[in-house]
Amino acid sequence: MSDSPPQQPFRLPRSGHGEGGAHGPGHGPSQGPSHGPDAGESPGAGPGAGLGPGRPYRPEPGHPATAEATTLLLTGARLTDGRTVDVRLGGGRIQVVGTAGSLPAPALSRVDLSGYLLLPAPAEPHAHGDTALTADAEGPVSYAPDEVQRRATEAALLQLGHGATAVRAHVRIGDVHGLGPMEAVLAARRSLRGLTDLTTVAVPRLLTGLAGADGLAMLRDAVKMGASVIGGCPDLDPDPTGFLEAVLELAAEHGCPVDLHTDGDDPARLARLAAMAGGLRPGVTVGPCGGLSRLPLDAATRAADQLAAAGVRVTCLPQGDCAALERRGLRTAPVRLLRASGVRVAAGSGALRDAGNPVGRGDPLEAAYLLASQGGLRAGEAYDSISSAAREAMGLPEVRVEAGFPAELLAVRGDRIAGVLSLAYSRIVIHRGRVVARTSAVREYCDSAVAVALDLPRQGRTKPGP
Repeated sequence: MSDSPPQQPFRLPRSGHGEGGAHGPGHGPSQGPSHGPDAGESPGAGPGAGLGPGRPYRPEPGHPATAEATTLLLTGARLTDGRTVDVRLGGGRIQVVGTAGSLPAPALSRVDLSGYLLLPAPAEPHAHGDTALTADAEGPVSYAPDEVQRRATEAALLQLGHGATAVRAHVRIGDVHGLGPMEAVLAARRSLRGLTDLTTVAVPRLLTGLAGADGLAMLRDAVKMGASVIGGCPDLDPDPTGFLEAVLELAAEHGCPVDLHTDGDDPARLARLAAMAGGLRPGVTVGPCGGLSRLPLDAATRAADQLAAAGVRVTCLPQGDCAALERRGLRTAPVRLLRASGVRVAAGSGALRDAGNPVGRGDPLEAAYLLASQGGLRAGEAYDSISSAAREAMGLPEVRVEAGFPAELLAVRGDRIAGVLSLAYSRIVIHRGRVVARTSAVREYCDSAVAVALDLPRQGRTKPGP
């Protein structure tokens, strides 16, 4: 039998990159840069605009992506508490969760989730859309706006196919590229509306001294353009404290969250950050903090306690560091120690096939798998780090498989979270109440008495063939 049961036909923008399933990023034409914040964009840049080989992708009338109010019934889904339920979605939210077979709906709006575990969808709190997919570039990496937009779009769609219905992309600004990469990622955000939620973090290199004056001006411009989070790498500035002061002042002025890169190997610097960030709303996140793992236990514990007292969140990168810190081979943050001190810890994927990790997958479930297999977390705790904790770090509303909550869901073939993290092959991704991505894996075994006797999952042939 197939590893994934038959489903209703489903179409997404396709390209030559069929790796991993039926979802695939397109390589459509570049959209011109915009200088206005995303909140004021024209609704004409609808779902999938700018995707597809050579022409924009437009959903056909009646396609699930055309009406958020479309009702969808998920049948036979298993929940983490062991129940098998039907779930009705409408208006972008979960309307009803009932016992299996209790919620009738028209056949065309039904998705059979028999054999699937239904979970709150992951979110990706630490991506780098401007540098993603550059590891195999021949020669210098191009930062032309159309190339950056293409990479950011493809990366977001790959992560969507893995299950992340929201992505926070850290985008470098300044140097020779100026605001071009930010303009391009904001254009990608508009093109992806209705498929995934992409937000941007402006990441300047320097903010202090003569060299930092331009960086500070450019950071202000990035916020005016539509960057919704202020970031950066204080470790790389000659005056880390001055860098923090500039970032926190600008964030307070504009009411923006802060998301900073730091190795976390300097306890005094972390203590200053905690003291300065305490009480800032809507909040401060730091990561990947792999250097905390190299500190003596008492120093790491004090730092964790200070971060917890200040309400500073940590986003760790279990798959390895990103290129933004310009260092490699660092250990993952001590997640258990941080959690024990009361720090809210999210997990991100970081590098997606760029200089930081040429084989990075951008898969939230892999991050959770690594936390469970190597970080000492239980499977449920590990999944929480890529779902509830990640959404919280990104300022997104909570998701539960209960009536009234946002319909941001991931169905994965399996019946327990541990099994899902081990073999997360077939996935169905739901964003705003619509199926937006599907990956179907089929496992086959040769014809043998053992395979037949054990009823191992396989796909039988209807006709003889080679």
